[in-house]
Amino acid sequence: MAFHPGVDLLARKGAKRDTKRLHRVLTRLGFQVDLHIDLTAEEIYQLFKEASEGPTGDCFLGVLSSHGEEGVVFGADGGPVRLERIFSWFGSPTMAGKTKLFFIQACRGGELDSGVEIETDSALGTADDEDSLSHYLSIPIDTAVMFATPPGYSAFMHLTGSVFLQTLCDLLEEEGGRSLEITQLMTRLNCRVAYQFQARGGRLAGKKEMPCFVTRLTRQAFPFSDISRAESGQAKDHALQGLDTTAMITTLGRSRKRSIS
Repeated sequence: MAFHPGVDLLARKGAKRDTKRLHRVLTRLGFQVDLHIDLTAEEIYQLFKEASEGPTGDCFLGVLSSHGEEGVVFGADGGPVRLERIFSWFGSPTMAGKTKLFFIQACRGGELDSGVEIETDSALGTADDEDSLSHYLSIPIDTAVMFATPPGYSAFMHLTGSVFLQTLCDLLEEEGGRSLEITQLMTRLNCRVAYQFQARGGRLAGKKEMPCFVTRLTRQAFPFSDISRAESGQAKDHALQGLDTTAMITTLGRSRKRSIS
């Protein structure tokens, strides 16, 4: 897992653990999972454009894990990938009426207090302000986007994986988590990361991470619940439960290290 030569980004040592665990957990939950590693910016664009136009199930789940700034993640070539552009494709007729979920593991800025050397998912570059994700309401209808961190802040990454995606996997491996309606699940994810995680060591001791999400869902969705519940007739009107689901995981393998003094 590597960025191209000349790209000034260091190894994201926990990204491989995130990828393996997400693949395992989502596969067990019945998702058809497509895994893509270390794509260039243009390849990421092409991948999501094709996904938005091609056949899919009742629910599409996209995971993007890389360096980031507000509104942008970076490809293996260091090129910026504008998230707003990706989201806009999923307003296509092909995706109409389908639930679209995105989980973004990336920094949205570089705000960090003094502390020890840590590994984060922020990049050296800065996206143009005009291309930032300030226009959240432009995401398509029936779409929800979950970010690892609020605008302006860094997302924590450890050797054991990212706080955000590992906590998501923890919840999906719990019956009480995966049976939740998606906005309830995202709220519980917010709570668990915010209250159970804190950085350790030096001046960073006690520093926190706070995920956040944006939703334009028009009905309840239970994308991670047991399909047998829907088959037994327990799904309610205006709710999607036991969905025919597709997941796409795109991971970049390096990140920036910072020495905080």
